[in-house]
Amino acid sequence: MVRALDWVAEPPTLRLIDQTRLPLHREFLDVRTVDALVDAIATLAVRGAPALGACGAFGVAIAMIQADAEGWDAARLASEVDRIRDARPTAVNLAWGVDQVRPLMADGVDAVVAAAAKLTADDTAANRELSRLGADWLLTRTGKTRLRALTHCNTGALATTGWGTAYGILRELHERGALEVVYADETRPLLQGSRLTSFELSEDGIPHVVQVDGAATSTILRGLVDFAVTGADRIAANGDSANKIGTVGVALACQRAGIPFLIAAPFSTVDLGTATGDDIVIEERPDAEVLSLGGVQVAPDGVRAFNPAFDVTPHDLISAVVTELGIVEPDAAADERRMARLLG
Repeated sequence: MVRALDWVAEPPTLRLIDQTRLPLHREFLDVRTVDALVDAIATLAVRGAPALGACGAFGVAIAMIQADAEGWDAARLASEVDRIRDARPTAVNLAWGVDQVRPLMADGVDAVVAAAAKLTADDTAANRELSRLGADWLLTRTGKTRLRALTHCNTGALATTGWGTAYGILRELHERGALEVVYADETRPLLQGSRLTSFELSEDGIPHVVQVDGAATSTILRGLVDFAVTGADRIAANGDSANKIGTVGVALACQRAGIPFLIAAPFSTVDLGTATGDDIVIEERPDAEVLSLGGVQVAPDGVRAFNPAFDVTPHDLISAVVTELGIVEPDAAADERRMARLLG
């Protein structure tokens, strides 16, 4: 199973697989400075909410080591840690990862690295548990023994610390012999679905097809899939969920078709400080991602782009939110109290 990140003890290095080079080239980035880490996060060399959480935690250690080498004062160190924390505004896990280890900075680099390593291991365990719960829920809810799935963006080992979230449910179903085929949306504009999800599905031997994003709603309404599952970059306290742009259309089509639409994410993605999806900041990315493809210009000179990286799916379009702590069905009135208990 490919790994998005690893900590190398000597010399202290956060080693990232460069996801901008996949699937044709498997190359690594050895990160030893805050600038290098922030750049890797901003350019999506590393991405995916749980993976960003681990990067945030290990990034604090990177900042501390650089501070010692370059003689930063306390204010400069705090500022550099904040740069890591704020490198992407929508994904709550990045800030969460920093915040988990920041109180340990006074105890030294080794304490921060140990906490980051534990956070990483805990996330992988959480992925496996939520995958088991999600697979059980789907097989019970649909009453079928083999399922056809649709997913959007990438939520496998490349987006996490290992195993995967939404992708982990697909992997769990596959291992049970209960997954017939996966429709993987290409996920414009950066093609995380065709480049990364298809790469992982191929590595795992899971039957799948790649489709353009605009085909997803038709695929669902034609009855070609039994459910859709995606990850989340932030889940508000009421269950509204931010995910890669294009997710809302998938959820709307699932509601119209009467099939389950699932959000799968570790509980660390739940942001109790954000009441509803209206309060989630949506990251807007550079025009060039939309106006060019593979370095080739695909729009007239002088044209501007609108490039939100995420959208927010209202909770009443979500059949189930799956975390390692359990499953809630935010569109069901009878489950409102359980939703409140699980989410805080």
